Amino acid sequence: MTPTKQIKRKGDLNLRFIPLGGCGEVTRSCYVYEYGDDIVIIDMGLQFPEEDMPGIDYIIPNIEYLRPKKKNIRGIIITHGHLDHIGAIPHLLEPLGYPVLYTMPLTRGMILKRQDDFKDYAKPKVQTIDENSKLKLGAFDIEFLHVNHNIPDSLGVVLKTPAGTVVHTGDWKFDHTPVNEKPADMARLKSLGEAGVLLLVSDSTGAKDAGRTISESEIQKNLEEIFQKADGRIIAATFSSLLTRVQQLIWLSEQYGRKVLIEGYSMKSNVAVAQELGYLKVQKGTFITKEEFSKLPLNQVTVICTGAQGEDRAVLMRIANGEHKYIQVDPKDSILFSSSVIPGNEASVQRLKDILYKKAGKIYHSESMDIHASGHAKGEDLKDMVRLIKPKYFIPMHGNYFMLRLHAELAMEAGVKPAHAAIAEDGEIMEMSAERIHKLKEKAPSNYIMVDGLGVGDVKEVVLRDRQMLSEDGIFVIIAVVDSASGKVKGSPDIISRGFVYLRESKELLSQARHVIRKVIEEATAEMHPINWTFLRNELREELGKFLFRKTERRPMVLPVIIEV
Repeated sequence: MTPTKQIKRKGDLNLRFIPLGGCGEVTRSCYVYEYGDDIVIIDMGLQFPEEDMPGIDYIIPNIEYLRPKKKNIRGIIITHGHLDHIGAIPHLLEPLGYPVLYTMPLTRGMILKRQDDFKDYAKPKVQTIDENSKLKLGAFDIEFLHVNHNIPDSLGVVLKTPAGTVVHTGDWKFDHTPVNEKPADMARLKSLGEAGVLLLVSDSTGAKDAGRTISESEIQKNLEEIFQKADGRIIAATFSSLLTRVQQLIWLSEQYGRKVLIEGYSMKSNVAVAQELGYLKVQKGTFITKEEFSKLPLNQVTVICTGAQGEDRAVLMRIANGEHKYIQVDPKDSILFSSSVIPGNEASVQRLKDILYKKAGKIYHSESMDIHASGHAKGEDLKDMVRLIKPKYFIPMHGNYFMLRLHAELAMEAGVKPAHAAIAEDGEIMEMSAERIHKLKEKAPSNYIMVDGLGVGDVKEVVLRDRQMLSEDGIFVIIAVVDSASGKVKGSPDIISRGFVYLRESKELLSQARHVIRKVIEEATAEMHPINWTFLRNELREELGKFLFRKTERRPMVLPVIIEV
């Protein structure tokens, strides 16, 4: 008798969590939830390049895991409008079959505004939701919860599956006295915990900081002190999407009789979207043009601009360097850095501050005064979230590895069993049921997909190495004319050097290099019939590279050009 094949019922399937970005860095958020044949994606963000990535615009998630399963994607939920959560959307929707995006009105407006920069791409299908919406996406019953962050319309996501309930926090903090929005719904969080939660996936960015995140209402008071003291212009730099801070600066400017100039492409775009949708409250006549700006007394102007991270071409750096068209630093100006420093930008921000300290009257930043509140919960609040939700399993997200590790330790302090607090790095697949949580041997590809101009993913590590070599030691091009019959070099080889040596001051080196070129070519071709031109170029590159290193201890990129006659 043939044994009956046991069919796996849908209720017996395991839930999978796969981070394609955001678990190993505080950016590039993209999280996949998979149950049977149903997939829901949360966020689709970008990551800005690191210092060793010359020429790269930004990095997006690798979606190779999703390509063969694109018919299973039931929808993409976007938690809020920051670029590290929406920035990859224009590039990734087409290969995934244009699934529907679900998000709040402001986030929808920012997604569609960003799409204006990608006119050759199809317009995304975006369905507007609110915190009370309920969706049925395959096996997932989706609900939402309002969270505080530093941009309006930020959401947490509740995914109810046959395996259990997941709470995905998005980026969040507890702010009991927020500006321009309501506090987090603590009662709702508590009720979710009492109903039973299988998995909590929570923002780890603030895990390294003890205590609790300062309220935006405190920031408002401190900013007001600056407006009371300033006797010149106020130039405030912040993230273009930190609309809470922009609103505070607008309110204070109106209160203290100042007009507001918005500067920076992304800042203008976000302000326009937020104002159009009613998320920024601005009195008529508050915003001014550049023509009006130049006619007003210094103490009647506030400039709100980009550039608090020390970016080379951002507005504040151009102002500091005297390269802005119509804004120059005045000794009476007060400069505000109202944002945190993104890890990796410390040196560029310090250079910018040094320039401004020489020119401006007052410099304010978060190290000297509380004029910026993080949008992310710190240690005590992170533990409170765990205590409210009471999850069986816990996975930290949205952080560098050390942040994930610290957050897992905080979760254990708050009651999660050590075996139930799991760290998943990008590409790792976590599978869970009511009985256990474990990491699969299978991994999803998670290497960097780099965007450079119109190219997506065509710049690989080898190209970056070439760019790094060019930036460090330059390029050395030789052009030699070779008789294809005799193998002899005709005339004197031409040499072009960029970023290696200054030709006019290196005549002896160039003379010796020409001798090496002639010797290598004529010795290699002496017994080569017919001449193998590919071998000859490689031999010339190798030998000339060795010669230049012996003479200079530098390794320029050597490019031999051989013209056969």
